[in-house]
Amino acid sequence: MKPLRVAIQGVLGSNHHKVASEYFSREIELVECLSFHGMVDTLMEGRADKAVMAIENSIAGSIIPNYALVCENGLHIIGEHYLNVHHNLMALPGQQLSDLREVRSHPMALLQCREYLKTLPQVKLVEDVDTAETARNIRQNGLEGIAAIAPEIAAELYDLDILAREIQTIKNNATRFIVLKTINKELPRAEINKASVRFLTDHKRGSLATVLNVMSDCNLNLTKIQSLPVIETPWKYSFFVDVTFEAYDSFEKAKALLQIMTEDFRVLGEYKNARQ
Repeated sequence: MKPLRVAIQGVLGSNHHKVASEYFSREIELVECLSFHGMVDTLMEGRADKAVMAIENSIAGSIIPNYALVCENGLHIIGEHYLNVHHNLMALPGQQLSDLREVRSHPMALLQCREYLKTLPQVKLVEDVDTAETARNIRQNGLEGIAAIAPEIAAELYDLDILAREIQTIKNNATRFIVLKTINKELPRAEINKASVRFLTDHKRGSLATVLNVMSDCNLNLTKIQSLPVIETPWKYSFFVDVTFEAYDSFEKAKALLQIMTEDFRVLGEYKNARQ
């Protein structure tokens, strides 16, 4: 059996790499991509079978552009995975905190470590495309005076010293990742107990509340709601909603009603709840 080709945002040693390794039970071949757009293109063009994408973090909140990427490209969410994130400050062997001029990492990592970074007033914070790629670049180019914020495995892979461990502001720091595919059929109905949908409502007062009441009446539990502007129509918003349910029939009933009540209703994915 050929290895499953999995596209990730980032490189070997990144959190996306860790999630891919934990989620898939079979041998995988990583397809490294340095942006979420590039990762989606890789999946759409058939250069990967599936993809792993970060969608929200318990500290920094939703990665809003990724919702649009999933919807606009007609991708399907076939699973999810939660990862406890551990950020570490690392640099070339022999470097000390006092030697640092810059700290580089993905913007989300910098945001999640902002309280610790305040203790290093001498350093400039520089946003980069990926945590592990930053670590790899420091090793490959022998960059002294520069540190990366990355997972511990990146220090091991790229032979860097960890100068400070667990520097995230909130120690219970988790990121939710979604697993994507170009088609939705993945699980039998009996195993599906979570879904992601997207819809638009009109401008009438109480429209959204009415939709949410229908979900409740159908025994759906709302776990996430995220609004996103509709670019073509100023001041109109689409809503991305995650729901859980005990019986697929409950979701099927809700789908039939929401297709009538809302505009441009889409099911983005039907999958298994990872937090049962």
